Amino acid sequence: MTTDQLYSELNYVDHSREKRLYYAHLVINNPDLIPKLLEILFRVDDKISCRAAWVLEFMCSENLDYLIPHLDDFTKNMHNVHLDSAVRPIAKICEYIAKAYYNTKPNTIKNALKREYQERIISVCFDYMIRDEKIAPKAYSMNTLYLFGADYDWIHPELVLILERDFQMQSSGFKARAKQILRKLKK
Repeated sequence: MTTDQLYSELNYVDHSREKRLYYAHLVINNPDLIPKLLEILFRVDDKISCRAAWVLEFMCSENLDYLIPHLDDFTKNMHNVHLDSAVRPIAKICEYIAKAYYNTKPNTIKNALKREYQERIISVCFDYMIRDEKIAPKAYSMNTLYLFGADYDWIHPELVLILERDFQMQSSGFKARAKQILRKLKK
């Protein structure tokens, strides 16, 4: 399948779990489509890029290992994504990566996640925290930053400052997640 053919196929992806899962499995069964999916995802001003992000998120939820050969490309370009419908899946994928990296069970992410990839993820998550993003990317970013704070001692103090500063101005969803993270940080 060419990039143009994949692009056309992505027109059929909608918000339904069924469609997202169908196309995620299409990509999993044809890993040569992953670079093409990423190329479409990083056409950041195109609405179809959001659909590519949805498919990538579902692919990662099914099997994060498929992203490993593409971590450099993903982490280099994810900061360019700006459409709300694409930002949420990017933040969720960052959380998947952090959870896998800090999981106590051995996995391939632990060896594949270079320090430069971690730093790019940390940077984009802080961007989501300080920008006017919706609650979901902020919530995923809070958790990702909390996890990476185990190895980067400067993250937790910065995260506390942002959470406390923004607490009163944010939604109840933000406040609920922020309370959880702040409780963990103050233990």
